[in-house]
Amino acid sequence: MKCFSCSIVHTLLFQSVLVFFFVHASYGQEPTSFTRADYDLKGNVKTCLVITDYGKEEFEFNKAGYLTRLTTRYSDTDYDISYYKYKDEELLEKRLENYREGKLDPRTSIANIFSIDTTAGKTVTEKIYSYQNEFLDQYEYTYDEKKRLVKIRRSNNEGIDETNVVYDSLKGEVTQTYELNGVVQKSIRTSIAKKKNEMPLTVVLVKEFLEGNPLKAREQSLDTIGRLLKEQNFGFKEKKGSFELENVVEYRYNEDELLSEKIITAGKSVQKKEYVYQLDGKEFGNWIKQIVLPDNTYSTRKITYFEEEPKLEE
Repeated sequence: MKCFSCSIVHTLLFQSVLVFFFVHASYGQEPTSFTRADYDLKGNVKTCLVITDYGKEEFEFNKAGYLTRLTTRYSDTDYDISYYKYKDEELLEKRLENYREGKLDPRTSIANIFSIDTTAGKTVTEKIYSYQNEFLDQYEYTYDEKKRLVKIRRSNNEGIDETNVVYDSLKGEVTQTYELNGVVQKSIRTSIAKKKNEMPLTVVLVKEFLEGNPLKAREQSLDTIGRLLKEQNFGFKEKKGSFELENVVEYRYNEDELLSEKIITAGKSVQKKEYVYQLDGKEFGNWIKQIVLPDNTYSTRKITYFEEEPKLEE
């Protein structure tokens, strides 16, 4: 599911690569291609430099809108660069290069190489190598005739792990269950909530497990254009044998479909954040400055666009 606001994405900018490899280390995740829409960018954006009070991120896109390069800069000499290569909208290669004190660190730099086989259904093979030419992991992602991920097979020097993805439908609800070597790791239940005189909402409930035991859960409610309206976070209490609500986060948007308010409720505590924007004045209405109140933190974006190709006269 695509991101709904770059303001929310910013909270994860410096964690994105870590999350990618953590997920792989646990039970695997199918290859993902990122587009302008994932970063709340509209129109034919070529580059976007994001400047915050904690660092810089620069995104580069191809004309089709796919992310081709991401630079995360912590200082002038410490930065990470991710490269993405595609063929017919399929991700073929991803490279993460870490630079420390201005020099490439081959110990932590990684290459992910993808190959696609459609002989019998669709299988995507991902091979992961370090920049020291060390083989780290191989993943095989198998899809069914509905183009749904049904199996992830991981192999490395330590052995083989297999994750099966099981789909169940009941009364309009669809549940995906991830089982690693027969042990439940995660479940995702998607349903449509309808109330009289209100727009339908997509409700996504994600439950995470540790060694087959419930750990935590998150329920998100999204509107018809994919904007996150409400998120409820739960922790599993062993003594009670059930999930207990920990906090509720509500999101509100302005007429430009940008996040305007974020309200976090945890017990009797209520925290409210407001978001103020300056737009670039272009036809697409991308924002170039965001201020978060009352924190008074800021983000600015410098955006360049591909030049429009001249139309041929008939």
